[in-house]
Amino acid sequence: MIYLLVVLHIIVCFFLIGVVLLQQGKSADLAGAFGGQGSQTAFGPRGAANLLTRLTTWSAILFMLTSIGLTVLMARSSSSSVFSGEKAPISAPAKK
Repeated sequence: MIYLLVVLHIIVCFFLIGVVLLQQGKSADLAGAFGGQGSQTAFGPRGAANLLTRLTTWSAILFMLTSIGLTVLMARSSSSSVFSGEKAPISAPAKK
C-alpha cells in the first residue's frame, strides 16, 4: 500500500510541477510591471478559472492528501522511536 501511494505521490508531484510551469504569470506584461491595471495584473479583473488553474487546484489537493496519507502510513508501520535504543543520560545536580 505504501509503495502504491509513493508512486502516486511522485506522479502527482511531476504533474503539479508541469501544470504550474505551463501557467502564465499574473503580471507578465509590461504594464503590470509599472502598476498598470491590465487584464492580467494581480488586482485586475479576473475571468473564469480556466483548465490549468482547475488542474493546479485538484493536483495540489491530491498532493496534500497523498502527503498526509504517507505520513499516517509511515507512522503506523514504524513501531519504534528515534530514541528507542538510547539510554537516558544521568544528570548530576548543578554545582554552585
